[in-house]
Amino acid sequence: MEKLLDIVNVEPHKDNTLLLVFENQEKRLFDMTPYLDKKPFTKLKVSPLFMKATVAYGTVVWPGNIDIAPETLWDYSKRV
Repeated sequence: MEKLLDIVNVEPHKDNTLLLVFENQEKRLFDMTPYLDKKPFTKLKVSPLFMKATVAYGTVVWPGNIDIAPETLWDYSKRV
């Protein structure tokens, strides 16, 4: 990716995936499962917080000051 793209929409799914829409309107699916055993994401695994994902500052955030880098979301997601 040449330019860092902001995320403009996120839809969390119960299977620990995030349906993302980037500012170029590309839709991508990101699987959070491998991250949920790592801090700070462990809090998302054991509570309903995962489903409270929202977009702020161009990336995905959760309550409790948890976020994930937009470049990680782009690099490790699959186009849908």
